[in-house]
Amino acid sequence: MKWLNAESSAMLIYFVLVIGVGIYFYFKGKKEGNGEKEYFLGGRDMNAWVSALSAGASDMSAWVLMGLPGAIYAAGFSKIWISVGLLIGTICAWITVAPKLRRYSIYAKDSITIPQFLANRFLSDNKTIQIVSAIVFMVTYCVYAAASIYACGQLFNTVIGMKPSTAMIIATVVIVGYTFMGGYKAVCWTDFFQGLIMLGALMLAPILAYIMMKSPEFSRPVVKLSEGYFSLTTASGWEGAKEVLYGLGWGLGYFGMPHILIRYLSISSEKEVRKSQIIGCSWILLILAMASVVGILGREYLGDKLVVKGKELVFIEMVRSSFVWLGSQIGSVGITSFVAGILLSAILAASMSTADSQLLASSSAFASDIYKPLFRKNANDKEMLWAGRIIVTVIAIIAFLIASSPKCQGIMALVECAWAAFGAAFGPVIILALYWKRLTYKGAVAGIIVGFLVDALWYAFLAKTGIYEIIPGFIAGMIAAAIVSLLDKAPSAEVVALFEKTRTALAEEEAK
Repeated sequence: MKWLNAESSAMLIYFVLVIGVGIYFYFKGKKEGNGEKEYFLGGRDMNAWVSALSAGASDMSAWVLMGLPGAIYAAGFSKIWISVGLLIGTICAWITVAPKLRRYSIYAKDSITIPQFLANRFLSDNKTIQIVSAIVFMVTYCVYAAASIYACGQLFNTVIGMKPSTAMIIATVVIVGYTFMGGYKAVCWTDFFQGLIMLGALMLAPILAYIMMKSPEFSRPVVKLSEGYFSLTTASGWEGAKEVLYGLGWGLGYFGMPHILIRYLSISSEKEVRKSQIIGCSWILLILAMASVVGILGREYLGDKLVVKGKELVFIEMVRSSFVWLGSQIGSVGITSFVAGILLSAILAASMSTADSQLLASSSAFASDIYKPLFRKNANDKEMLWAGRIIVTVIAIIAFLIASSPKCQGIMALVECAWAAFGAAFGPVIILALYWKRLTYKGAVAGIIVGFLVDALWYAFLAKTGIYEIIPGFIAGMIAAAIVSLLDKAPSAEVVALFEKTRTALAEEEAK
């Protein structure tokens, strides 16, 4: 096996660096005596650049380098609607949710998790919403994190011939390691650098491949495109409309994705929020645009060889072959292969940046919303940290088992499933919590449960309809939350006053 080549050396260095970040923040936090808020939310002092790129990197997991380009490579322009939906969703979330959620979470008893915010939003001591939310978190994140671990297995198997199972074990240990040690700041700072690597890789790879295609050495492969490959839909009428709805439906996920929403809570000031909005939206625009370019260009560059099996390897094949060509042109294959390894580390970056965020969100929900209120009401900060770290390990092990299962359907299928579950469960409730003062505690609980169950049942029994399950789940959650709230007793004067206080304070900040 090709263990010690230039590509693997670059990825090994990357592993060492991210572990180093975790060790640094572990000893820094231990020296400063950081507690629960510092570990799970970074003390609410994250700057605009780190927050924006961390939110983006934790969102754009390995599927944006493997799943999305592969889908476009195989099916054509109709899959670009996913990019359109994600871009619209990102912009709407940064503008409509980020500033208000950050402000509201502070006024709502300085909430540090999304379930905690939803409970404190109603000034309630009832733990139902936190328990229900934490259960949804842990179940769904097992599936979501599995996609990232699976991607690492595919990468190492392709690049150095390592068995996927062995590679997934190594990736799981590393991700758990630096999340376990460093907490939120370690996750955010590694995400920041990972976001830069991802963007650089997606910008450089297709440019170099295009230059190679124009060279006389390039041998154009056989390409047999399906009818309608360059059409925005592969069918007309309702069937074509479903393809558009499927792609746009992805945008709904941003309103309910806990590991992204938590980034909004940690930003240090309203001024930094405004900066983050610009940085985050610009980053996502470039990432999605270039991922689409990789998919489209990849079909002309690689031909049809990956259509039947291996479409998720388009980016990897493009990087490796184009840099081998570049090395032969300049007479230094070793150097260019090392650079290729750095770019392929973007897949590690994407996988790890999402997995670490998911594990941390799960651990914070378990420690703050289940362990302390139900089992150890007097638990101190140290005990809370260890409870969170233990659940990080448990979820990572379950995610590994899912990823290594022979029935695993691949990156895109795993992400699609988890993304829909979160968007349907939390998206409607977050929107209503921020913008509708008549929402009640019971309405919020109903919205989460109904949204999640409808999404799951649709996926299990009605997937063949071609309607992405997040759409009916989101609609059902919104309706359930509204109906139950209207049937319920109106919120107390204190809850309404908190709602109005948040709205007034935010309007004053935005006017400055």
